[in-house]
Amino acid sequence: MAKSRRDDLVDAALKLFYAGGFTATGIDKILAESGVAKMTLYKHFRSKEELIVAVLHRRDEQFRNWLMGEMEKASNDPRERLLAMFDALEVWFQGRAFKGMGFNGCAFINAAGEFGDQDHPAHRAAAEHKRSIVEYLKRLCSEAGASDPARLAEQLALLKEGAIATAHVRGMSDAAQIAGEMAARIIDASTGATSTIGSE
Repeated sequence: MAKSRRDDLVDAALKLFYAGGFTATGIDKILAESGVAKMTLYKHFRSKEELIVAVLHRRDEQFRNWLMGEMEKASNDPRERLLAMFDALEVWFQGRAFKGMGFNGCAFINAAGEFGDQDHPAHRAAAEHKRSIVEYLKRLCSEAGASDPARLAEQLALLKEGAIATAHVRGMSDAAQIAGEMAARIIDASTGATSTIGSE
């Protein structure tokens, strides 16, 4: 199906906001990148804020489809799917996950940082994305036999967020691997399994 002019705008804005920040990236730059006229922009979005929220919704769909797809194709076993999240993060950190977009941290953490008011629409969109990831993890944790799936999901989400921040801020190449090793121990403690990490 052919992309609409709205899609062109959102896709161009996503790349530019992700690379340069939401506040620092001006509308004129987005129009130049997308090839869309200003009149067309304001036909679809009444403000830059509305465009930012649309971008975050697009990124949410893009990122969740990618991450969950990577986890689900890795294995049918829920424990292995949980651990595959960290393998996927490593691919992302290396800039190999999204065509035309390197790794500039998490768009949702970036948005929440720029729009600190928790009632701001962009902040709310960022928080909703994070909650949806935790809900997915909670389902896998339950399938893996965790004694407290909700708590384990939050623990794994914290490891994920820590790996993202460490890879972005410190450029630590093995952040995802270290987080994955920690995750294996936490999962096995929660499910009563015996971890093989470091036992060779």
